[in-house]
Amino acid sequence: MTKPFKRILFTGAGGNLGRRLRERLQEFADIVRLADVAPGVASLGPAGPGEEIVECDLADREQVMRMCEGVDAILHFGGVSTEVEFAPIMQANILGMVNLYEAVHKLGIRRVVFASSNHTMGMYQTSERVDAAMPTRADGYYGLSKVWGENLSRYYWDRFGIETVCLRIGFCFPEPATHRQMVTWLSLDDMVELLRRSLLTPRVGHTISFGVSDNPGRWWDDRHSRHLAFQAKDSSAQFLGNLPQEFAYPPADDLSTFLQGGAFVTAGPKYPS
Repeated sequence: MTKPFKRILFTGAGGNLGRRLRERLQEFADIVRLADVAPGVASLGPAGPGEEIVECDLADREQVMRMCEGVDAILHFGGVSTEVEFAPIMQANILGMVNLYEAVHKLGIRRVVFASSNHTMGMYQTSERVDAAMPTRADGYYGLSKVWGENLSRYYWDRFGIETVCLRIGFCFPEPATHRQMVTWLSLDDMVELLRRSLLTPRVGHTISFGVSDNPGRWWDDRHSRHLAFQAKDSSAQFLGNLPQEFAYPPADDLSTFLQGGAFVTAGPKYPS
């Protein structure tokens, strides 16, 4: 069977989501190059059929250049994925993005799918309906780094014609168990379909799309990414029984209960003294 690409690069392959996506990416390319920093690479084990494994520190420009050589498209899921001190976020998510897009530009790679985050919009209230044309309102250093990544990728589209789909991914774990997770849940099957549409849609320019299944009460409106023709097949409604059956009013000053960023709102930002 002919596959769309000869070789694609998947960064962050050793992460939680990366390990779950690994086998599903084989349909997109003859060879999937899996990349991560040392701890992530160690968790991947040996390369399987149609796989290459590469260790890369995103903050190292030369390593990033070598990682990107010979690939047709990139799924960029690498970097820091939680709210921590600023320094590691700066190295992986900010400097790392500059290194990646410089490599993409110099090597002539035309399509990147960037794992952004719903935390780019985390300071909007849960009563609001958010779309990609609205101003970003990050809920911490992590969310701010993803805003930076979206803006950087937009620059490379405007300046050099490099196409990027930025996916503001929600809660992509097997089952939601809280009210927020129910609203933001993204099934793995829907994640794979969203990647397919992001890779194979003929013209995407610079697109921002929310990675979310067809859930009740969803906060995010994807009117600006309709050209991807993504249609979620799953819904968190099947997990309604997972929610706590007892109710207690949260404290009046608990921002995490009425802002979309949830616990990230109160987790950061952090800067060492």
